[in-house]
Formats: sequence, structure tokens, C-alpha cells
Amino acid sequence: MVKIAPSILSADFSRMGEAIKLCEKSGADLIHCDVMDGSFVEPITFGGQMVKNIRPLTKLPLDVHLMIEHPKTQIKFFAEAGADIITVHYEACAKISPDYLRETLELIKSYGIKCGAVVNPDVPVENIFPVFPLCDMVLIMSVFPGYGGQKFIESALEKIQSARAYAQTIGKPDMDIEVDGGINMLTAPRAAAAGANVLVAGSALFGAPDFAEAVTKMRG
Repeated sequence: MVKIAPSILSADFSRMGEAIKLCEKSGADLIHCDVMDGSFVEPITFGGQMVKNIRPLTKLPLDVHLMIEHPKTQIKFFAEAGADIITVHYEACAKISPDYLRETLELIKSYGIKCGAVVNPDVPVENIFPVFPLCDMVLIMSVFPGYGGQKFIESALEKIQSARAYAQTIGKPDMDIEVDGGINMLTAPRAAAAGANVLVAGSALFGAPDFAEAVTKMRG
């Protein structure tokens, strides 16, 4: 089944509690938390304190996407704040050392939570195949990270297909394959058909006249 993960990056930060409750009552499956540090990407969003504050407001899994440099240094804070899954970027890790991604994923799992690897649109998904056995989720970016409202990059579909096929070859046919960026009522079914089962959507949900109806349509 396709799971819908509203990105709170598109919510009104002054009314975050209401946004979280809206996601839950509208049938969302996860809450996607985009963490940006002003270095790996230009904007700065929020840190572990935000995750800690919203944790008591929902029973939905908190899907924390770290768009930051040196992610290993932040794992403890987000794990203790209540994250259910933490995903980290291949690109940030590869700049540090060949083993940094694997080490970071192992650190996440040491806290008893799920982990995942992320690739940007200009990075082959094959680059993270070596860590697939460790991952509970892989995240294919269908826009370049940093800003909401961007147009879906078509090449993401082939990467989703490759990720799903490889997950099957290593005996993980049910691995979560998440896609983030430009997901709307037109691109969602195409991403799902390619093999993605977790769809991150921001403006397409928070900007919809009826949030719950949008969640239902996107899942369908």
C-alpha cells in the first residue's frame, strides 16, 4: 500500500501543532520532517527541539530527513527527540569518508530506530546499493533539496525502478522506497507505478482546499 508522508516544511510554523493534528486526522501515514542546516542546503529549518515538541502530539511515525553536513554528529539528538526513522544523504557522507554513510546508518540503528540513505537527482542510485542491506528505507530525491514547490525531475522514475528491482534481488521486496520532491496528483501515481511506496508531499497537501481529500486521492 502507498503511504503518504506530509512534509511539515510546507506547514505554517506558527501553527505547527495544528498542522500535525491535521495530518493525523486526515489519514497520513508518516510525518516528514525536513531538517536543513544552511550548509548542505542554503535554508535553515529546525533541529531536534522541533521533533521533540511535536512527538507528544501524534502517534504517527516521525520520518526525519537530515539535509545536513556531518549527520553522524546529530543522530543522538534526533533519536532522543523521538524520531522513528532517520535518513541521511549519500552526498554529505561521501565527502567525509567512504565508510561514513555505513557508520552513520549503523549508529542510527544502535538507537533502535529505522534508518535510510538518500540520493540527490544527480547521483546514481547504484551508489547506495552497498548499504541497502542496512536500510529500512531509501529516499530518492525528485528535486534538488532545499526548497519546496519545485518541479518533479523525470529521471527519478528510473531510479525508483532500479531501487525496487535491487531491493528484490537482495531479498527485501518490501523495503520502503520513498520519493520526495514535486509530488502532486499527477506525479504521485507515476512514482507509485515505478515502485515507490512512500510519497512525500508538501504544497500539494498543505495547499489543497481539503487536506484529507488530497491525502486520499494521492494514496489512490
